[in-house]
Amino acid sequence: MIATSELKIPKLVTALPGPKAKEIVARDAKFMSPSFTRDYPLVAKSGQGALIEDVDGNVFLDFAAGIAVCSTGHCHPKVVAAIQKQAAELIHMSGTDFYYESLPAVAERLANTVPGEAKKVFFCNSGTEAVEGAVKLARYATKRDKMIAFYGCFHGRTMGSLSLTASKSTQRKQFGALLGGVEHIPYPYAYRCALGHTPETCGAEILETLENQIFKRLFDPSEVAGIIIEAIQGEGGYVPAPKFFLQELRRLCTQHGIMLITDEVQSGMGRTGKWWAFEHAGIEPDIISSAKGIASGMPLGAIIAKASVMNWKPGSHGTTFGGNPVCLAAANATMDLLEGGLMENARKIGEYIMQRTADWTQKFKIVGDVRGRGLMIGIEFVRDQRTKERAGDLRNLIVDMAFHKGLLVLGAGENSLRLSPPLTIDEEQADFAVRTLEDCIREAEKKV
Repeated sequence: MIATSELKIPKLVTALPGPKAKEIVARDAKFMSPSFTRDYPLVAKSGQGALIEDVDGNVFLDFAAGIAVCSTGHCHPKVVAAIQKQAAELIHMSGTDFYYESLPAVAERLANTVPGEAKKVFFCNSGTEAVEGAVKLARYATKRDKMIAFYGCFHGRTMGSLSLTASKSTQRKQFGALLGGVEHIPYPYAYRCALGHTPETCGAEILETLENQIFKRLFDPSEVAGIIIEAIQGEGGYVPAPKFFLQELRRLCTQHGIMLITDEVQSGMGRTGKWWAFEHAGIEPDIISSAKGIASGMPLGAIIAKASVMNWKPGSHGTTFGGNPVCLAAANATMDLLEGGLMENARKIGEYIMQRTADWTQKFKIVGDVRGRGLMIGIEFVRDQRTKERAGDLRNLIVDMAFHKGLLVLGAGENSLRLSPPLTIDEEQADFAVRTLEDCIREAEKKV
């Protein structure tokens, strides 16, 4: 096990991958579904805080956090204690048919994180379930069936949420007909804005297309149940939507009685320095989808909606495992920690990393853009800063080199790298990550 009091940054003791890791990777190839994507052969054994130890004793600094899931770090003592205590009392009962205290207790806490009118909560098991349920709720509340999503978005892999996902064609290939009545429009991607707008003004023409093309030529707005958006696109490349864009989208949805759904699965639960990424725009969605960081690694998702919207009848929606007592205990402990300083730490260390990387587009010819909020930061790699030709191969090389230097990061989009560490990291760990990536970028630039 990692002695966190003695170690805060990586320590590599074998060549990578080590012998035990090689053995397990081979066994995985024999018995596991080949549909998973693995960028490098990390075989995790234990974790503490922002550190991961593999089966060969190598220790890594984790700037991926299980895809932005381990918000309070790996195995935070307070989360572990809450899980152990609850597991000894009651593991499962099913809130669809029975009551238990933690269901309304955690629901009330979640509802109180969202500004505006009173909220109600439905618990599920994952992000894709939260999105599926949000779509059902939007249809139920409006008695309409059309949905609008954005290119580059990722909302999940089950059939309903996959119908909204427009990140990579391989995610949809060979699965046949998906949910009907779904239309996609461009996302306001400032770095690649065709009209050269700034990060705070990009997207006006998209809103014009929505009003003057989509609503007039494809879907009458009176038939649209919901518009779903990530306030910061995750799989699309960690791209923040401009504040005005979210505000105008809110105005249009209110004007036409459309449910504004924000997918906060990856960006929520304090990662951006606020409970929810949409808060940076000062808006109030009708429905929110949450998961990932909500329970520090335990499988939990949530749909949070205005009470006036979540008024479906008994039997309209349900779940067997969603909101089980052990996951809720983890969520409760997670929220304690977020309120106790981790959300503020995400803001502070996020600003620190952005300051440390502010000159990267001048320092490195293959860095096109550095963007983000809090500890949700994207770095986009290009072959040429003038043409902005995407350099996915260089991004992949940097991800692999970082692994071999003890830093765990993941790609996002075609050519961006994401930084989504636990919200527990400090400046020393941030410095290690920045220095390591700078070394990797310098090596990668030699390939251009």
